[in-house]
Parts: sequence; C-alpha cells; structure tokens
Amino acid sequence: MNITRSIDEQIAECARERLRAVGKSLNQKIREHLRHVAGDEDLACELASLERTAGLGNSNGWKFNRVELYERG
Repeated sequence: MNITRSIDEQIAECARERLRAVGKSLNQKIREHLRHVAGDEDLACELASLERTAGLGNSNGWKFNRVELYERG
C-alpha cells in the first residue's frame, strides 16, 4: 500500500541524513515505526541489526569496573 503524507522538507532531509549514517532510508524507518505502532515488530530484523552493529564500538581500552564506578558516583 502506498501512503502519501505531507512532511516538512527540512525535517525530512535531517531525518534522511541521520538515517543514511545507519544505512536506512526514510521509507524503511517509517515502515519500521508503523510496524512498531501496530505491534508487529520483526524480531528477526531487530536481531540482525544488533548482530551487524555488535562490537563496532571503541572503549579506548576502558574496562568495566564496578568498584571504580561506585567511587565516582
């Protein structure tokens, strides 16, 4: 089904730029959002996304230390 909606061009362009950074299109994100609102989330798709991005962060050598975190707090 095709749906036509009116969206402010500046908002749409900002959204497109941010979504390009994660390899998605505005249409993809809108479809995902509608699936979420409808309660029909695609778990396999979400898991695939997590698998693609897992381990891509950089902690610069920092390791989790519970005692150190409590001392900071």
